[in-house]
Amino acid sequence: MRAVVGLLSALTLFLLMGVVITQRPRKPTKKPDSARRQPIPRPGRLPPLPRPGRLPPTPGPRRWPPTPGPRRWPPTPGLPRWPPTLGPEPKEPTDFPPVIMGPPSFFPDCPRECYCDPSYPSALNCENRNIRRVPVIPSRVHYLYLQNNYISELTAEPFANATELRWVNLANNRIKRIDKEVFGKVPSLLYLYLQKNQLREVPAQLPVGLEQLRLSKNRISKIPANAFKKLEHLALLDLHHNELSDRDLGKNTFKDLTRLIQLNLARNILKKMPAGVPASVIQLDYFEGLVHLAFVRLNYNQLSDKGVPRAVFNLTTLLDLQLSHNQLSSVPLFNAHLEHLHLDHNSIESINGTQICPHSLQDDGLMPKLRYLRLDGNHLSPPLPMDVTMCFRHLHSVVI
Repeated sequence: MRAVVGLLSALTLFLLMGVVITQRPRKPTKKPDSARRQPIPRPGRLPPLPRPGRLPPTPGPRRWPPTPGPRRWPPTPGLPRWPPTLGPEPKEPTDFPPVIMGPPSFFPDCPRECYCDPSYPSALNCENRNIRRVPVIPSRVHYLYLQNNYISELTAEPFANATELRWVNLANNRIKRIDKEVFGKVPSLLYLYLQKNQLREVPAQLPVGLEQLRLSKNRISKIPANAFKKLEHLALLDLHHNELSDRDLGKNTFKDLTRLIQLNLARNILKKMPAGVPASVIQLDYFEGLVHLAFVRLNYNQLSDKGVPRAVFNLTTLLDLQLSHNQLSSVPLFNAHLEHLHLDHNSIESINGTQICPHSLQDDGLMPKLRYLRLDGNHLSPPLPMDVTMCFRHLHSVVI
């Protein structure tokens, strides 16, 4: 009986221990990420950068293989697309940019589109202001600056009171026509700049006191018979880069320019000196009376030996002679006073120092003053012949 009771007691104790074991408290589960406390970054430390070479996944499905064709990159802001879109060539605008008005002036007669500096009351500054016509010029003005505008013609009305004008700059406009009465209003004019316009002939009735006349880079193909009449004070005449041909330079074209120092006829279409002048007296007729002529530029024409007599440039006053880019096959004669001679890019094949030397090698007179000689672009090769170096002993620069 006692054994049975002991067995039941042991069984009851075993069952109670199993219940206790099955009811032990479980460990708390891990909290979700959203509930976890975010670490506070320390001051002065930046969050870590993503690893290089790893990009975020692109949304949407990827296509493989890729679609054939040129790869298109997104346009960069501020840069033009390439290749550019082809289209019709732009036409010249019919509407010019608006006129730029000047600041309020101390002078009541100052044109609104110009600037009158109180420090220079005799100057009128109207350049770079998109002006279409010449404003009224006050009588106090001596220096007029109208370059870099859109002026197409000169009329007499604006110059009615400008009798004291000395200097007029009208370069880089679109002037096609000049009234004959304009220069009658400015008898005191000394310097006239009309380069880079659209003139087709030399202006008529120029002021007799004119000293400088610049007409380069126009479309001049005509010089009226009396264009330079009575211009005995003219010292500089610039006609380069026009359309002058042989027939436009008559026998007496420059006859009245007795004080001319610089004559520039480069970049025209001249093939010879004026026609109708005998070769034996061309020096006397063509340059007769030009006792001050020192600079002659005839480069970039079509001059040949047939149209240029050898003695035409034998002038005692000539210092600089430029005949580059022509069709000469021999060296023209020149005076012992010449210092610079440009004969490059012609068709010269040989040089005879005995023929071109201004004086005999046995003569103890004036030694030639030639210092610069350019002969490159011809059919020559160095060195210079000995008779040339013996004659021109002042030569210190030769290009061949």
